[in-house]
Amino acid sequence: MSSADKIFSPFEESLAAYTFPYKFTFPFDYEPHPLSLLAVEKLQSHLENQQEWDHNFGLKADQEGTVIGKMFGVLVVRTEDDEIGYLSAFSGKLAGGNHHQKFVPPIFDGMADGGFLNTGMEKLSLINQQIKALEDKETETQQEVELLKTTRKAHSVSLQKEIFDQYNFLNQKGDKKSLCEIFEDASYKNPPAGAGECAAPKLLQYAFQQNMQPIAIAEFWWGLSPKSDFRKHGHFYPACREKCEPILGHMLGGIEMDEQPF
Repeated sequence: MSSADKIFSPFEESLAAYTFPYKFTFPFDYEPHPLSLLAVEKLQSHLENQQEWDHNFGLKADQEGTVIGKMFGVLVVRTEDDEIGYLSAFSGKLAGGNHHQKFVPPIFDGMADGGFLNTGMEKLSLINQQIKALEDKETETQQEVELLKTTRKAHSVSLQKEIFDQYNFLNQKGDKKSLCEIFEDASYKNPPAGAGECAAPKLLQYAFQQNMQPIAIAEFWWGLSPKSDFRKHGHFYPACREKCEPILGHMLGGIEMDEQPF
């Protein structure tokens, strides 16, 4: 079984009773399509029953680890072989990792062994240690500390730019656009942190890479709500405007979507 076969989940039941949508879901304000609801039901069953990984969503008493609720998404697709099924994705990382069976991969894997990100973070950590060691000394080291802080800032900016450069997004036509290009076109000075890590871009990227046709999308929250935002377990939510709207504007170019509600 190929990795693609492990990620694409075909609907095994008859879909004769379902009406297929004429247009793709408007991702920022929608009612989930019945096919999306079917996919969500299957993904949520997987989340409740899988034994592959352990992530504390805050839903079980006495579970170890920090409680981290998570956005999940499903994308109903048609394959090149005319098979209907769905793709699954999570936002950010899940159980401390980027790769899990059934889920699409990240657009950029910053956790890959030997990657520039690990090396860059190690360098930042070393600079921080040097700064702390100097600040702990009683002798006058202010000039050295300021020099190291300047070096740290320059390295951090350079590393962030290199990270952004790894994110390149496809659309259905196969057109590729970088993260920085997308946000420059949207009049942002820089992309916001975490851009490209949400479920919707990951789902569409994989679908386009595999020449799949997107049919409908839905995203839901799984777990306890974060303190910074009010989310209800199992409830549906739109794609985020700040990080996803510019990206999806490119990725969904040329795809007819449901009308935007007023």
